[in-house]
Amino acid sequence: MGAKSLDQANALKVRAFFGLPVPEAQREVLAGYVERCAAAARDFRWVPPANLHLTVRFLGHVEQEALDALVTQLSKQGLKGFDLELADVGTFKRGRLVRVVWIGLRRDVAAASELAATVEAECRRVGLEPEERKFQPHLTLARARGREGSAPPSLPEAPRLDPWHAGELVLYQSHLGRSGSVYEPLATLRLD
Repeated sequence: MGAKSLDQANALKVRAFFGLPVPEAQREVLAGYVERCAAAARDFRWVPPANLHLTVRFLGHVEQEALDALVTQLSKQGLKGFDLELADVGTFKRGRLVRVVWIGLRRDVAAASELAATVEAECRRVGLEPEERKFQPHLTLARARGREGSAPPSLPEAPRLDPWHAGELVLYQSHLGRSGSVYEPLATLRLD
């Protein structure tokens, strides 16, 4: 398939992911933290506060029909809500270089993992490629500007945030642009 045909095929698909939104109060605290980190680590693109979320499953470019089927099936699952509390800053590395800076979970990692496993099972059921990486619940703060990664940044300790109840799972569309991604909610599933 030529480059133009591939672009046309992707135009018919939606770049999407499932995520757990971060409440406004926690986002405000994280916005200040990200601002301090951005000043100290300029080799990274820091996530705008409006985009902060915990990714449950990145889907990639998916046909709308598959997304509709996923939402329908997940809405029948009786998905359970749970409490979240952020923990410490961590990184995903390639060799010695850092690719992603994130904050992990301190509370209800098992419940988040169970939700991710349910979403993964439904993704496979609708024919999506299985996720090869083990689920590690985290909130992405920054990505390295360089393709290979950057030297490990020296960052302040993560702020202590109040726990919150994860009461909804959101299917987001990710619009890529020169100034970064913009996330548009496509569907919201209540977590009972």
